[in-house]
Amino acid sequence: MILLLGATGYVGQNFARELKARGRDFRTLSRAQVDYTQFTVLLSWLKKEKPDFVVNAAGYTGKPNVDACESARADTLQGNTLLPVTIAQACAAAGIPWGHVSSGCIYTGAKVRADGQWKVEKDLTQPHLWRLFLKDPGSFAGFTEEDAPNFSFRDPPCSFYSGTKALGEEAIVGVGQSYIWRLRIPFDEEDSPRNYLSKIQRYSKVYNNVNSISHRGDFVKACLDLHEVKAPFGIYNVTNPGAVSTEQVVQEIKAVLKPNREFSFWADDKEFYSVAAQTPRSNCILDGSKLLKAGVKMRPVSEALRDSLLRWKPETKS
Repeated sequence: MILLLGATGYVGQNFARELKARGRDFRTLSRAQVDYTQFTVLLSWLKKEKPDFVVNAAGYTGKPNVDACESARADTLQGNTLLPVTIAQACAAAGIPWGHVSSGCIYTGAKVRADGQWKVEKDLTQPHLWRLFLKDPGSFAGFTEEDAPNFSFRDPPCSFYSGTKALGEEAIVGVGQSYIWRLRIPFDEEDSPRNYLSKIQRYSKVYNNVNSISHRGDFVKACLDLHEVKAPFGIYNVTNPGAVSTEQVVQEIKAVLKPNREFSFWADDKEFYSVAAQTPRSNCILDGSKLLKAGVKMRPVSEALRDSLLRWKPETKS
């Protein structure tokens, strides 16, 4: 039996759907049923029910976006740092392996090759880097699981959300038998306030940057596959291979969905942060080669994007 925490969340819903599709025996647990934020309570439940594996898809992201985490710091710290520590310690004490949904938002920028040398560039909106990405995306490489987060409390500035996610990873690495699955900007074909493709279509202006992103269904399948193939425990970047700019996503939306609107972009970071955002945003490229070496393959980002748009399901108004 697999225990799924956070089953009602945006990613947790897909874990439940995929586990059901695979015919896996699983149980969901809400805090109203059992307060799994308390170590002794969770440990007692684990020892009694003896699940084979635990999936933690619970956390605090803030609504409608990470700006909300700046004014709800206690909840953000509890959901993204303290809760994973509690689960890690309880699972270790009970001898149960588990997986934790983390975030790639603990990085900013990418590694860029120039004159035969690789250099970390934190700001990919610089005009010369933008031109280089359009001309030669192969000159950009992502952060690996071995790279220290560079958008965290230890390497500021960062959002409070990203700081707590990085701190959560740091606190649970090496505790028991665990996977840390890094998600980046989830999307799929289902229109939702949490869907990257929905957000772009609803923004009054679009913020253009370069990112690795994760198809929600592909992400969940890859996470469960790691467990099923008995891949080595540890951290995994779970993103669709490749990187994409927001402008390229907009072009795909226009080509496939043909929306009856024009898209405009913020002129630069100064305008974006003065009007639309309160806290710094993570924009980064992640390296997914460790996932592939473990025997888990995800679709290229261009394929996943096009497929999502071709199967787009607009949100129905109740």
